[in-house]
This record gives sequence, structure tokens and C-alpha cells, in this order.
Amino acid sequence: MSTNNFTVKFFFIKPVRLKCRKKLKNFINEFLRRGVDYHSGEINYIFCNDEDLLQINRDFLQHDYYTDIITFDMSEKGGNFLQSEIYISVDRVKDNALKNQRPFREELHRVIFHGILHLCGYKDKTKREEALMRSIEDKCLNEYFNLVSQ
Repeated sequence: MSTNNFTVKFFFIKPVRLKCRKKLKNFINEFLRRGVDYHSGEINYIFCNDEDLLQINRDFLQHDYYTDIITFDMSEKGGNFLQSEIYISVDRVKDNALKNQRPFREELHRVIFHGILHLCGYKDKTKREEALMRSIEDKCLNEYFNLVSQ
């Protein structure tokens, strides 16, 4: 059994209802224990609006478009501590949920897990990479929602 421990924190620039936070933190922690080579770490989720995330996208990635999530891995190369900030646009998640005809809660958790997958080394630049990430996101969603329904 692994003794790795990852602290997961949620910060709300834009309020969003996030149920079962303790179970979500535990789920993320367990996923990271299996998926990364770090011994411990801190993952900060920052929920914001479209304009906040657009500015971050411009300032740090030189992209001038809206996105639902940006994951920053700020860990020291070769170190044992995972340090990350994951920014999520609540506005974009709402729009994507409507566009994809999914419940907001499901889309929000999909994006939350998407950020963790990036920290585990998954990419989504090609169709094949994106399909793999979607598949793992679906698996995470199923596992997580089964867990919280118990």
C-alpha cells in the first residue's frame, strides 16, 4: 500500500456548487498515488470565469481563446513533490455542458479529472491522445459517481 499523500485544495474566484468535496479529494489523491512518480504534493484547483482564464491563457501560454481548463505543473524537475495549479472556467464548463447535452455536474467533474490526467502525463493534442483521455475521463466519472452514490 502506498503512503504517498497529495493535498487537494479548492479555491473559488467564481462560486460553484461542488458536492462531496472530501470524497472528491480522496478520489483524486488515490488516482495520483497510482498515476505519478511523486511522493507527495499539493494540487490547487482555482474556479474562475471565462475572462480570468482567457487572461491566464494570453499571459502564460500566448493563446488568445477561451478554454475550460489550464493545468500548470510547477513541480521541480527531478523532485519528489508535485506542485500544481489547475484553473477551471465555470462559464466554459457550463457552456460545454449545454453544447454536449450533459449535466453540469458531470462536465465539471470531467474537467477536474482532465487536469489530473495532464499531471499524470496524458496529452490531448492529437485525435488519438484526445480519445484516450476521454476514455479515462469516462472511467473516472463512472468510478467517482459510483463511489459518491454509495
